[in-house]
Amino acid sequence: MSIDNSTVKKVALLARIEIQKNDEAALIDELNNIIGWVDELKKVNTEDIEPMLSVFNETMNMRKDNPQSNYTNELILKNSPENNAGFFVVPKVVE
Repeated sequence: MSIDNSTVKKVALLARIEIQKNDEAALIDELNNIIGWVDELKKVNTEDIEPMLSVFNETMNMRKDNPQSNYTNELILKNSPENNAGFFVVPKVVE
């Protein structure tokens, strides 16, 4: 598969990014390189390899969850532009 201008424009549209006309050639080269790497991966023999459900094959040491905070409500609200009764005041967004 080869990437061309129309594919780059479609990918940019789907990704909701704006690309400049002078950057299209570089993006075509980069995307074609990525496709080449994927094609190289397809050549790897994985016939006797079991699929992994996770990259962690060993159990993780879990720490005890001790929730704590070094911040008081007053300290947190000090950064807000407006607060009332211990809560942030924000503009109404639903009528």
